[in-house]
Amino acid sequence: MQNLSNITEIVRKGLRRLFASLPLLSLLAMIGVIIVLQSWIASEGKSIQSQKAAAMAKAPEPINVVALEVRPAPLNDRISLPGVVRPWVALKVVAEVPGKIVAKKVAEGQNVEQGAVLALIDDRDYRNAHASATAAYQAAKAAHDRLARLFKEDLATRAQFDDAVALMNTSKAAMDNAALNQERCAIRSATAGVVDRMHVEVGQYLGSGDPVADVLRMDRVKIEVGIPESDVDAVRAIELFKLSVDALKGRTFEGRRHYLAKSADTLARTYRLEIEVANPEGTLLPDMFVRAEIVKQRIEDALSVPLFALISQQKGQAVYVAEAGKARLVPVQTGIQEGWQVQVREGLAAGAKVIVVGQRDTKDGGPVNLVRTIASAEELNQ
Repeated sequence: MQNLSNITEIVRKGLRRLFASLPLLSLLAMIGVIIVLQSWIASEGKSIQSQKAAAMAKAPEPINVVALEVRPAPLNDRISLPGVVRPWVALKVVAEVPGKIVAKKVAEGQNVEQGAVLALIDDRDYRNAHASATAAYQAAKAAHDRLARLFKEDLATRAQFDDAVALMNTSKAAMDNAALNQERCAIRSATAGVVDRMHVEVGQYLGSGDPVADVLRMDRVKIEVGIPESDVDAVRAIELFKLSVDALKGRTFEGRRHYLAKSADTLARTYRLEIEVANPEGTLLPDMFVRAEIVKQRIEDALSVPLFALISQQKGQAVYVAEAGKARLVPVQTGIQEGWQVQVREGLAAGAKVIVVGQRDTKDGGPVNLVRTIASAEELNQ
């Protein structure tokens, strides 16, 4: 029994020592694990670096690109501005004497010559007035003639003769006015054109100045276009203009500068340009919308590239040029633009192959595979 007690006591002491040393063993185990992990991470890092180095050492694959061969060609600096068709002459015919309309001689839409009768006013009162004035004039003239003979024979005084002359002249003026008023009963058009509207009906009473008809001269028309202040100087030097009309399925017309206003519109701050256009068939109608193409400048041998070929940089614009299987980034100075074409004033020479497809995927000095060379941007759609 004594031996068993001793053994039990030895076991208990051994267990107490073991439990007391457990934290130290755990710490040593953790340190061992960390050392192993660090060694593994370092080994993996060296492996990744080796793989990257191998990948970088491998030559990159060339990018397939399409290039445009730059060639000199005409380029226009043009602006497109809206305009409106106006009649060459828009005449509002009015009554010059009061009276009742007894006849309409034309219908709306009818073409008339200058001097054509549009309507008639009852002229009976005016005929009577003319007849009365004529009789008074004839009496005054007869008295004048008698006094002239008597004055010549010194049988009448100078004052009597002067009164006779004045009465005859006054009577003549009254007769002429009566004849003129009678003539004005036939309301005539002062210009050739088309009757756009009749404002009167038979039986209607008109006062002097009341509207009778609107007559438009449309064998030629004016196109009114508002020119911005910045473009006035360029427009001054232009004589011919190209015009298109959407309402006529884009039909084009050619016009000639008629007048450029000397003062600007107060609200729009534009200068009114009037363009004369022949309209013998009456195709153009008042208030039609027109678009005027104005060429401000023309460069006969410009070098240009498509707008989408330009690469924007902090210092300006650039393009990629395909040379000897590589892409070279070339800074350029741009100029005027026509549609999608932009003039290159500096940076390129004729014959340069500007990359127009694939330029966003390449880089300066990167390899490229030129699969196609085109002469114009339109070929991209073919």
